[in-house]
Amino acid sequence: MNAEFGMRNAEVLEKSAIRNQKSEINIIAFCCHYCAYAAADLAGSLRIQYPPSVKVVKLPCTGKLDVQLILDAFEHGVDGVMVAGCMEGDCHYQQGNFNAKRRVNFVKTLLKRIGIESDRVRMFNMSSAMGKKWAEAVTEMDETVRKLGPSPLRKKERSS
Repeated sequence: MNAEFGMRNAEVLEKSAIRNQKSEINIIAFCCHYCAYAAADLAGSLRIQYPPSVKVVKLPCTGKLDVQLILDAFEHGVDGVMVAGCMEGDCHYQQGNFNAKRRVNFVKTLLKRIGIESDRVRMFNMSSAMGKKWAEAVTEMDETVRKLGPSPLRKKERSS
């Protein structure tokens, strides 16, 4: 990963964490441009309601998502990470969503090894026409993370 890409993503994570500090929970959704991001856009256009705890980060493909970026999200105070990509076998970049799924499973293993619930990171697959599925996935992730509570990695807010 080049330095510019890493810095840009660190800034996105930092701003998202700052913006959501007063929320009960913070979830980052890394979405592919062609399918999941379009599904989120469709859900918004159709005015389908879903929890506001999720902040979307658009990627060209979920295959671009690096393990370090997921771990950085937790380090910056998020309580859960969604990775939302194309339907399996239907990736615009051929194998991108399979690479993302493999990385998500690796992160689950890492989290479990350090004593953090592996359900804090999940992979979802959907097409651009699945606005309702997007809302259902966000709702499902929100409910899961609420049951788990705040991440043990979340930095304690300084009292004024």
